[in-house]
Amino acid sequence: MKVGIALFPTNDGMDPGELAKAAEERGFESMLVAEHSHIPASRETPTPGGGELPKAYYHAWDPFVTLAYAAAQTERILLGTGACLITQRDPIQLAKEVASLDVCTKGRVLLGVAAGWNAEELRNHGSDPATRFALMGDRVQAMRAIWADDEAEYHGRFVDFDPLWSWPKPTQKLGPPVLIGGNGPRILERVVDYGDEWMPNAMRVGDQLPDRIAELQRLADERGRGTIPVTAYASPNDAAKLADLEKAGVTRAILVVAPGDDDTTLATLDNYAGTLAQLA
Repeated sequence: MKVGIALFPTNDGMDPGELAKAAEERGFESMLVAEHSHIPASRETPTPGGGELPKAYYHAWDPFVTLAYAAAQTERILLGTGACLITQRDPIQLAKEVASLDVCTKGRVLLGVAAGWNAEELRNHGSDPATRFALMGDRVQAMRAIWADDEAEYHGRFVDFDPLWSWPKPTQKLGPPVLIGGNGPRILERVVDYGDEWMPNAMRVGDQLPDRIAELQRLADERGRGTIPVTAYASPNDAAKLADLEKAGVTRAILVVAPGDDDTTLATLDNYAGTLAQLA
């Protein structure tokens, strides 16, 4: 099982380029960064999981600027989003951003996407929270068309464009892997429909994760998809529990690094690296 880290890049945390370099040196396979363009001050939508919303949600840097910065300081570590709120971004422009990053990194990009949970944030971007999951699917498939075809066109419910030219094309064949984030009752069908991997929040899914992975693979087999990889976001920093996740079918575990000063963050990475060594 591969092991990576995830974070909200903010001014309160370690420089994300230095953090990516430190993670690469310690043997982590990947680094994912979270996204929120903003958080509406009304705070009408409750925080997922309850409690106060951490300020990192509204202090976060742009993920693609952050990843390009981290890419310039690393050589091997995979760089991705965990997750990009694709329902709040123009798919034609996003396809170009992701393809450009994939070319710059020589194929080191993972594109985690999610539909979003904050209704006011979605509305600020002109997206209807009630149709966000269908919008996510439309935008992912439109981006795939742009990556794959020299003269791309797409005609969907929410995205509709006639033949267009857009370069660069990604280094990775057919584009970076698209990791569909989410834990809801219909997420597995969405993964099978248009995703390359499932990215559940391991902490929120809890003990149901093995059964849901088994269901995912059953659906994938029915569609002739073969085995679909699973990236478990917010995995526990515990070698025995990670080994159990691997037995359940998790192919990548992501450990979350909270914002903190350099010494605290490096100590966290060292602690996680110790867990990684136990797995090896």
